[in-house]
Amino acid sequence: MMPVAEWLRLLENSSWALAIRQSAWLYPFLEIVHITGIVILVGAAFMFDLRLLGFSKHLPAGDLGRHLLTWSVRGLLLVVPSGILLFITNASTLGYDPVFWTKMALLAAAGGNALFFRRVAPPAESARAKTVAVLSLLLWLAVIACGRLLAY
Repeated sequence: MMPVAEWLRLLENSSWALAIRQSAWLYPFLEIVHITGIVILVGAAFMFDLRLLGFSKHLPAGDLGRHLLTWSVRGLLLVVPSGILLFITNASTLGYDPVFWTKMALLAAAGGNALFFRRVAPPAESARAKTVAVLSLLLWLAVIACGRLLAY
């Protein structure tokens, strides 16, 4: 089995990572794609969480959730590939960065929270739904904060 450090160097020295680092426009383009995906994904999550917290009560929570889920998936389709490509350009550093791994753990928790809500589906006005919504908002804010900390 290949040691982690060697695997990270392999990623960082791949032709894709080299091309991204050597291009004047590719890395900034990937950052824009990544941030756009985050806006779509987290924006949809925030809108649904706010509905669960009692805002826009005139919109049925189930209908809004189904509509926003399609946007969340679209955001995810931008975030994941662009995030992987951004990671490989600096894999040797990010692979050992506790902020990066905190961000990954928070992403997993936010995804798990969303899956829990979809599986359990408590009534939109229940205390459980509000708890899930507050947790979601906090998790996504923490993910964004970690993402920003990685840039410095």
